[in-house]
Amino acid sequence: MANTDPGKAAAKTWLRQQQRAGSRAARPVLVLLILNTLAAVGQAIALALGLTDALTAGAVSFGPIAVFAGLALVRVCLVYATEQGAFAAGAAARRRLRTDALTRLLAAGPALLRRRHSGDLASIVVDRVEAMDGLFSRYVPAMTFALAGPVVVLLAVLWIDPWAAVVLAVCGVLVPVGMAVAGIGAAAASRSQFLAMARLQARFLDRVRGITTIVMAGRTEDEARDLALAATDLRKRTMRILRVAFLSSVVLDLAAAAALVILAIHYFVLLRPGQEPDLAAHVGPAMMVLLLTPEFFAPLRTFAAAYQDRLHATGAAESLVDLPPLPEPAPARETRTVAAQGVTIAFDNVTLTWDPARGPALDGLSFRVAAGETLVLAGPSGAGKSSVIEIVLGFVRPDSGRVTINGADITDLVPQALSRLTAWIGQRPVLFAGSIRDNIRFARPEASDEEVNAAAKAARVEQFAALLPSGLETRIGEGGYGLSGGQAQRIAIARAYLKNAPLLLLDEPTAHLDPATEQEVLDSLKRLAIGRTVILASHSSAAHAWGGRRLDLRHGQAVSVARGAA
Repeated sequence: MANTDPGKAAAKTWLRQQQRAGSRAARPVLVLLILNTLAAVGQAIALALGLTDALTAGAVSFGPIAVFAGLALVRVCLVYATEQGAFAAGAAARRRLRTDALTRLLAAGPALLRRRHSGDLASIVVDRVEAMDGLFSRYVPAMTFALAGPVVVLLAVLWIDPWAAVVLAVCGVLVPVGMAVAGIGAAAASRSQFLAMARLQARFLDRVRGITTIVMAGRTEDEARDLALAATDLRKRTMRILRVAFLSSVVLDLAAAAALVILAIHYFVLLRPGQEPDLAAHVGPAMMVLLLTPEFFAPLRTFAAAYQDRLHATGAAESLVDLPPLPEPAPARETRTVAAQGVTIAFDNVTLTWDPARGPALDGLSFRVAAGETLVLAGPSGAGKSSVIEIVLGFVRPDSGRVTINGADITDLVPQALSRLTAWIGQRPVLFAGSIRDNIRFARPEASDEEVNAAAKAARVEQFAALLPSGLETRIGEGGYGLSGGQAQRIAIARAYLKNAPLLLLDEPTAHLDPATEQEVLDSLKRLAIGRTVILASHSSAAHAWGGRRLDLRHGQAVSVARGAA
């Protein structure tokens, strides 16, 4: 249809592909479920034979009882093995999907945060992938079992009483019809619930990050009220899913009850008073059929319970499909690395557009930075300075043009090699909850304590760490909580010293610092820059006085080149 939502159509196609992939992993679980049904049929027949002997002969037969007990133990083992197999199938699928999602996010890089909220992305990797678990561990095996299981029971009933088999078949057909009608509303409600959950998670994350601003503005009660309203909306949407989902179980219960009542009346008529000569001939089959009726609907009941898992997966699939695709594989070329000493960078007619409505961020930009040279990128906000840094970091590929490092196209380089070549310091260093030492060692986890100490000394981290209770072992909060901006920046510089990469990228490294702290940080960076290729993007006049060559950018184009102060 022309009005079909492309996103929903893509999600349905992707979901069908996932179900086919899950069917192969679910085959062992399906075999165990069918064996369990065969054991249930054997139990019903054994119990019916035992009860028939007790009613007609007045004596208890221990043979059927022993068979019944033995099959009960077999079913316990089969149920346990089924649960383990289903869990393994679900875990393997979640691991595969989460790896795929993380690979896509890492390939997109930080540039993705220009379009998507970090809370939404975290929700996709965690909640959406978890919502897919039931599809692989329960729904996929239950879908096939809902066809195979009733057929096994129906064949047994057909052998016992063909009329009863017809009754079960008719009542069984009504179940999927009713579930399909209920599922239309449940799928829409599930998508609505996932959307409300994503909004609530993003809102909550934003408010936690901005808690200081909220408190200082006196908006705590307003924000708490808004969060409560969002949580209430999510609760209502969740309950709407449950209300719609209960319809499928009602249909199943009505069909099972109808079949049981019809069969009970049928056998009551056969066994009514005055038919004593036929008692022995009919009581056994009647007992078998009535005991097998619940087993006929058991696979359908399992499918009805798992059907909600598919509805949840449908809502989650749209978010997973919406993740950015992996970049197109480059043509088969020799994998490149570059020498780790002396890095030369060249931009050749590079164009990059983040948002077509806002025009190109880089428009035919060309320049060259020789090994050991410092290039200062200047220009107003939005001129393209950070875009240059992100391209060199490998976070984004240019739309056109060529970027080379020591003559090798940056797209041909092994990502690990590019990472080893580069050290980056931004305006807000990312610090993790843990000790100062651990945050420095993050740049090179295999570094020894002596190397970490040397990096801390070179970046002058030891000067303020000596005043802290535990020195470099002092624990700091997430985001560097407990440190000043200058102290956090010194830890970032210490990381760069520890990494000892030949290419140094500085993106507004002294933003938000007071003049005195700015000068101290710049002094540390000047020492770090010795013998390295440096690209510095900054508005600071003090940074522009650093030295090296200055490149002025306007609207993504180079407008002038000049030598900096010596």
